[in-house]
Amino acid sequence: MTTESDDSDDFYHSELIQLLKTRFEKHMNRHAGLDWAKVQARLEANPDKVKSLAQMEATGGEPDVVGLDAQSGDFIFFDCAAESPKGRRSLCYDREALDSRKEHKPANSVLDMAAAMGVQLLTEEEYRYLQQFGPFDSKTSSWLATPTEIRALDGAIFGDYRYGRVFIYHNGAQSYYGVRGFRGSLRV
Repeated sequence: MTTESDDSDDFYHSELIQLLKTRFEKHMNRHAGLDWAKVQARLEANPDKVKSLAQMEATGGEPDVVGLDAQSGDFIFFDCAAESPKGRRSLCYDREALDSRKEHKPANSVLDMAAAMGVQLLTEEEYRYLQQFGPFDSKTSSWLATPTEIRALDGAIFGDYRYGRVFIYHNGAQSYYGVRGFRGSLRV
């Protein structure tokens, strides 16, 4: 017996799959040589991953396939919205940074939100890879997975695209801005 919730989940699931297919077909340059039928079969076999993609979509990420891991067979999705996802902005980097703020705390941290969504933050290397399909973040910026040696010094890194090139910067991990969010990565 299905419940009303199950029916609405199934409806949203099929709507999301169709949206992802449309985006896949519109941006073939991001995944040249990959076959949507194989992507869809992976999605159908991994409903938890589809839930993560739904959260990426709901927060403005516009996830799309950007590659295939030849060893694992995983399709790699990145947030491909032109600007940092609107539903994931004004966040400090991690729980430690959030807890260190005495006043004007943001609602959440990047690492906590990413974990709740079931996604990983883009690394600097992945962010530069994404930019070959871009430009991305020409008016915003995105927090990136920060090396432990930088985080140990209370810093975190972020990237953006300005003047025809990718810039990687640093900031205090406790800082947050209305135009800085984060981009996620998901393997399916």
